[in-house]
Amino acid sequence: MTNRLKIAAMACASALIAGSVAAQDAWPTQPVHVYVGFPAGSSPDLLARIVTEPLAERLGQPVVIENKPGAGGVIGIQQMLAAKDDGHNFGTTINGPLTTSPRLVADLGYEVEADIAPVTLIATSPLVLAVGKDGPDDLAGFIEAAKSEPEALSYGSVGQGSGAHLTAELFADRAGVEMLHIPFTSYAEVTTAIIGNEIDSGFMAPSAAMGHVEAGNMKMLGVTSSEPFAQIPDVPVMAGQAGLHDDFRAELWNAFIAPAGTDPAIVERLNTEINEILADPEVQGKLLDMGWVAVGGSADDLAARIKDDTQVWGAVLDRVDAK
Repeated sequence: MTNRLKIAAMACASALIAGSVAAQDAWPTQPVHVYVGFPAGSSPDLLARIVTEPLAERLGQPVVIENKPGAGGVIGIQQMLAAKDDGHNFGTTINGPLTTSPRLVADLGYEVEADIAPVTLIATSPLVLAVGKDGPDDLAGFIEAAKSEPEALSYGSVGQGSGAHLTAELFADRAGVEMLHIPFTSYAEVTTAIIGNEIDSGFMAPSAAMGHVEAGNMKMLGVTSSEPFAQIPDVPVMAGQAGLHDDFRAELWNAFIAPAGTDPAIVERLNTEINEILADPEVQGKLLDMGWVAVGGSADDLAARIKDDTQVWGAVLDRVDAK
């Protein structure tokens, strides 16, 4: 190639690069839509709004929440993927649609690894193991009681395959115990059954138990996060206690996602903006008031969390199926 041709080729390449950078700098060029698979006013909806309100200011465009409830959050992801693929449609989701729904939902309509581009983890929320006021005083006593007579000790959940159900089964597996599962339709029913001594225990969000604990009707024996939870600092972490391995962890989480194929520069921009939002103490306080801990991190961190949790909960589902 002659020098003249080389110079022409370089000029053409530079023009293409400049055009790409300019296009990225111009994004977004219209309102951004964020799909949430739960109704307005729900915890996932409120959490999404806490993040997207400051995001709109940073992007210079409105961010519109699209509530598409159904199938435990799956409908929201399906609608995000069905929307126009123009770099302006995204989603926030709890962990289930990315980790357990591929096993639990027929005709899911998407493959997580192929169709979803992770952006960032937004926040996590632990569960607590709650018992009645006359129940064991600590986790060691609870495990001892469970081992003394298999399936004599019962636990409640909000249904087969729910986070509370799978967390209890993960705990039972790691603790080497067998417990009797009693499904209910709401946490209110679970707590009422615990207080009334109809069942022995249940895993639930701290907020569902705190009022009953303060009233002296229930006790919290441990929290399922890997670190103490700021709302209940006196409740010990379960990991490493009473024979449970140090890596025991069961958390709900919420994440920001994009359709696969979204411009990597847009994903990177969103990751940066959301991480800066999550670093704001005011935002952290709002999330904590709702029972969530701001996390953030890279897109690769979220991809790893999806992969790890899919494996963990897949093993739990195998255990449940084997019963």
